Amino acid sequence: MLRLRDVNVALNVEGRMRPVLSGLNLDLAEGEALGLVGESGSGKSMTVRTITRLLPQGARVSGSVEVDGRDVLAMRPAELRAFRGSDVGVVFQDPRAAINPTHRIGEFLGEALTVNRGVSRAEAARRSADLLASVGIDDAGRRLRQYPHELSGGMLQRVMIASVLAAEPRLILADEPTTALDVTIQAEVVGILDRLRRERGLSMVFITHDLDLALAVCDRVAVMYAGSVVEVRSARDLHETARHPYTIGLLGSRPSIEERAPRLAAIPGRPVSAFEAGPGCAFATRCAFAQAECRARRPRLEAFQDGLVRCHRVEEIHEHSVV
Repeated sequence: MLRLRDVNVALNVEGRMRPVLSGLNLDLAEGEALGLVGESGSGKSMTVRTITRLLPQGARVSGSVEVDGRDVLAMRPAELRAFRGSDVGVVFQDPRAAINPTHRIGEFLGEALTVNRGVSRAEAARRSADLLASVGIDDAGRRLRQYPHELSGGMLQRVMIASVLAAEPRLILADEPTTALDVTIQAEVVGILDRLRRERGLSMVFITHDLDLALAVCDRVAVMYAGSVVEVRSARDLHETARHPYTIGLLGSRPSIEERAPRLAAIPGRPVSAFEAGPGCAFATRCAFAQAECRARRPRLEAFQDGLVRCHRVEEIHEHSVV
C-alpha cells in the first residue's frame, strides 16, 4: 500500500536549505497499521506531509513515495487533488485547526461527500448522520446543525475521523490524533480508529509520542530519530527484541506501575534534528555503545532478527544483552 525509498526532504529556513528527512525508508502492507514513534523533531509529522505532498513552498524532495503503486511525487495538480480527496485521509493533531469554524458540522461533512463523492445534498446529510453514528456520536441530527465551537475536543476529533471515512480512503494517516485529549477520551478515539480500520480493511500510519499506545494499536512499530527510521519491529515483540540503542532507551525511560524507582531513567543528551546530524550515526553522541566507526560512517537500515535496524554494532549489542 505504501512504499518510501531513500526519501530526503529539505526546507528553506532563513535562506538556508536544512534537511528534515534523510534517507527515509518505510513499507506498509494493505490492511496493516504501522506506528511511527520518536521524540519531537524526529520527522514523524513531516513524513505524513511528504506522503500527501503538503510541504512548505520551496521544499526540496528526492527519493520515491508510492501509494498503491502510484508515484505521489510525480502527480500533476489535478491528480494530486483527486488523490488527497479519495485515496488517502489525514486525521490531524488539532481538529479545531483543521475544521472551518464558520461552517456547521453538517456542512463540513457534506462537502467531503458532495465534492469528492458526487452525491446529492439530501444523500450527503443522510450519510453524514450515519458517519457520526459510526464514530460514537449520538443525536446526529442536532450535531450536524452545530458549529465546531459547540463541541468538545473529543467530539471534534470524532468528527475529523468521520470526515476522513466519508472519502472512503484505503490509507489513513493519523498524526498524533489524541495529543490534545484527556486519557479517557484518548482511549475512546483510538478504539474507534482501530475498530473502523479493521472493519473496513484500511491501512493506517499512526503517529504518536506514546510508545505503549503504538504497541497496543499497531501491527508494527517504526522508531524514528533525526529524520530517519532507526528500527522496525513487530509491536508484539518490540519489548523483547528491540536492538537499536535508541529504542532500548525509549523503552527503558517509561515509568513502571509494578516497580518503584527514585527517578525515571533518561536518555543522556538531547535529540538532534536531521540537519544537526554529522556524517556518522545521528544517535552516536547519546549512545553508550558508540565507537569511532559510528561517528565517521552512517549505518544502513538492514535486516536483523525479524526486524530492521540502523546500527553498526547491532550484533555486538545483541550478544551483550544475551550475556
